[in-house]
Amino acid sequence: MTKNIGVLAIQGGFAEHIAMLEKLGVHCIEIRKKSDLISYHLDGLVLPGGESTVIGKLLRELDLFEKLKEMIGGGLPVLGTCAGMILLSKNIVNDTHIHLGAMNISVMRNAFGKQSGSFFIEGEFKGIGKIPMTFIRAPYIEKIWEDVDVLAKIDNHIVAAKQRNIIVTSFHPELASDLRVHEYFIDLIEDPKL
Repeated sequence: MTKNIGVLAIQGGFAEHIAMLEKLGVHCIEIRKKSDLISYHLDGLVLPGGESTVIGKLLRELDLFEKLKEMIGGGLPVLGTCAGMILLSKNIVNDTHIHLGAMNISVMRNAFGKQSGSFFIEGEFKGIGKIPMTFIRAPYIEKIWEDVDVLAKIDNHIVAAKQRNIIVTSFHPELASDLRVHEYFIDLIEDPKL
């Protein structure tokens, strides 16, 4: 059965996620307003990279914030990449804002440096193996607490993690040709016990 995945499409790299998911036979719905969330049955949601402060502000201005928070809290599977990870975290070390606050992680924004410090590396991802990882002004997870499973580390920094229905990455899996992170997310949708 075809899955309906909502991709937050108000800022950032949503088009690349849509392209990856469509290669996997998934039907994507661009989420731009509250009616997009309630008009469709969503099996999962992607919160892409971009600028977390801007996305957080737009979520409120477009009246998406409370509904998204409710859906994620209700168990909707979510993949958050880069800024999406920041939006989902319960604490941001170098920022006073808390956005959706759905995941028991503390993140450091721009932890790997400025845009000029962007880099590509291959790293181990739990349950998948070695995958390409592209970091662009990326955060990392400084601290985790209960129910969080570390999925990947680079230089002893946590760059991917999972908590029940939520998967987050510091890096941009949508910028590689490797589909395995998106496949991992679809597997979570099909079997929430993974």
